[in-house]
Amino acid sequence: MPTAPKWVFDTLDFFMSKLPSVEVVRTEYLSSSVKVIKLRGLFNELSASVGAFFDIRINDTEARRYTISSIDRENNTLDLIVYLNDSGLGSRYMDTLEKGDEVYLNKPRNDQKYYDSSVESVLFFGDETSLALACSFLPMLEKNKQNFQFVFELDESNMEVPRLLGLKDSIVYRKGDVFRREQRIAELDLFKNRSSVWAYCVLTGNVKSVQAFRKAVKMKTRSKVKAHGFWLEGKKGL
Repeated sequence: MPTAPKWVFDTLDFFMSKLPSVEVVRTEYLSSSVKVIKLRGLFNELSASVGAFFDIRINDTEARRYTISSIDRENNTLDLIVYLNDSGLGSRYMDTLEKGDEVYLNKPRNDQKYYDSSVESVLFFGDETSLALACSFLPMLEKNKQNFQFVFELDESNMEVPRLLGLKDSIVYRKGDVFRREQRIAELDLFKNRSSVWAYCVLTGNVKSVQAFRKAVKMKTRSKVKAHGFWLEGKKGL
């Protein structure tokens, strides 16, 4: 719910449980448009599965959704990885956050089941809006010794961001080069050489790219698919 009347958000804030004393303790720009925000609060007993998110209220009538990338329960910190789109209200709000700022958070939610521990192999696709989710996947994939491959379409300025985040086994393409036509996706070496490997494909990010990638997967494999578009050109968000 990115937009709602003020009274709706006020009512939700009144009834929903809040996390006390959440403070920004560090920020880092991995590029001009990708920012890591470290928060400190009472997170040691926080229940947050892979893909858990906060709906952060950025003004009286707007909220934006941000996925938890990691939690350090020993130090009571968690990280958010945010994509800064110059034209977005949420991006402008997150860009202004700095050390010492207080953030008001309700308890995290998870409306989607992204991670499946039962499969042997996982192919993860996304863009800048998917980086936090990818980071939340990685420890579970390694813990359960699953084969995995990350595939990203990113702006030119963000091509190195997966490496900086420690996202192993990442293939990075420039945004707009490939992922809008299923035929071009199906011709990638990813499918030519390893089409039988991926038991489960998680497709996120731009709606049009997700749709095209899903068609390619269905065309070339019998993989189980979880598809969730996060944003679409012309639709209010970020």
